Amino acid sequence: MSEGLDARLEAGIAILSTLVFIAILVAAGTMNEGFGETGAFAVVGAVVVFIVLMGVVGYWLSGKQGGE
Repeated sequence: MSEGLDARLEAGIAILSTLVFIAILVAAGTMNEGFGETGAFAVVGAVVVFIVLMGVVGYWLSGKQGGE
């Protein structure tokens, strides 16, 4: 792949991962009409999922670049 296409792919994956995180936060905020106890657990879960997802994406991208 060309470097321009790789950069767009990496940016797209990062943006998509961030949008998933924001969607989870919005869903948690609308549960039980605000951030109650359940919403707080959902926010913590969203942060954990986001960290793991970004770690997996970073590992995949680093392996992809190193294999060329």
